[in-house]
Formats: sequence, C-alpha cells, structure tokens
Amino acid sequence: MILEAKEIIVFFENAIAVNEISISVGETEVVGLFGPNSSGKSTILNVISGLILDIQKNEKRRGGQRITIFGKVYFAQRDITKLWPYKRARMGIVLCRERHSVFPESSVEENLKIAGFILKRNELSKRIAFVYSIFPRLKDLRNEKAGLLSGGEQQMLSISMALMPNPRLLLLDEPLFGLSPVFYSKLLDALSKIKDSGTSILIAEQFAMPVLPLIDRAYIIENGSLVFHGTKNELISNIDI
Repeated sequence: MILEAKEIIVFFENAIAVNEISISVGETEVVGLFGPNSSGKSTILNVISGLILDIQKNEKRRGGQRITIFGKVYFAQRDITKLWPYKRARMGIVLCRERHSVFPESSVEENLKIAGFILKRNELSKRIAFVYSIFPRLKDLRNEKAGLLSGGEQQMLSISMALMPNPRLLLLDEPLFGLSPVFYSKLLDALSKIKDSGTSILIAEQFAMPVLPLIDRAYIIENGSLVFHGTKNELISNIDI
C-alpha cells in the first residue's frame, strides 16, 4: 500500500469529526471515499495531506477552536504523521481541494507554471505537455485568463495544477461538485488516464454513482464513522448502501 491512515480520530473542541477510521490506497489504485456533507470526508483528506496540522496551528495561534488529532499516517511505509504539508507534497502527496482556487488574472499556462515552480525547466515543459494530453481543452485555452473559464474548465485547471508536481498520490475533494453531466464524463476519462500514468487517487464525493466506473475500492462514512469498506463490486451488490 502506498498510503495507510490508521485509526484516525479528530476532535473539533469536544465534537468528534472523525471516529477511528482507517483507510488505505494501493499503487495505481483509485479509492472512493463517500458520504453526505459534513460526514468527515474533507477532514480525512486534510489529515492525509497534513493540512490539518496547519489548520490546528492557526486555530491555536488565534485562540480559536481546539483541534485534537489521533492516529497514524504512513506513506510508502514511512510514518509521516507529524510531517508538515509542504514536506508531504515533496514526497508526492497532493491535495486538490473542493472549489480549489486558481489565479484568475493569470493565463491557464501561467497557472500551470506557478503550480510547477519546483520543477526544472525541461521537466516543467514535459509536465505541461502531459497535462495538456490529459485535458486537451486546456491547451486550446492556454492563453486565456483563468478567471474567464467556465466552472468545469476551472476544475480541469485546478486538477491540472495539482498534477504539475507529478504526485504519487492525488487527493481529490469533490471534484465533480457543481459540474454538468458532460463535464462528469470528461473528468472521469481524464482521471482514468491519470491512473494509467501511475498515479494513485483517493477521491472524496458525496455520491458514489458518478465515479463507480473509475474506482477499485470504496469507503463510506456517516457522521464521522466508517459504515462500509469493500470492492466496487461489493459496493454495487450491497443492498443497504
């Protein structure tokens, strides 16, 4: 397994947001994390990416809500529980958040270059070419300001920016949110290509049906607790889900 998050527990003040959940993702595997709004999906992704540590630090500094975290996170068999998010990103864990922002006054290609700032020039060019092969529409729009793109095109750009550092594990927080069925199909095709390129994916969505063709396994959480874990076929055949 490239990722193992074990017995994760997260409290916001005295309210439990995630209740002893364990999640794993294998090499080049696509895993779905499903559940209603406020079920804990984003919190789990924040724990895996390390963003929860930044949130915890900022809340403590400004005297806000107390955030308490338990459990362990392993990436490529290394304990990264206490690593800050920028270090996890350098290891290959990249989070594309829900409604992930772009730089609206910069062009599509400038956004990609910003996202790939850690790459050498020849690597940057190759990575941009790869992104354009995944999302051909962005190549046509490469000189357009990101703020003028449609919602679906901005989501393509957001995911492309997350791909620029060449992640080993891509975390997607509700990438289909607000998209039309036409963009559903385009995005699922793109994610299939990303998987084929060797990237593992953990995708969090409210509903499983739109991404069923893509996933290998699934987790379902409700009120911060795990209620189902199994293969895609087990999910489909489970009459209680």
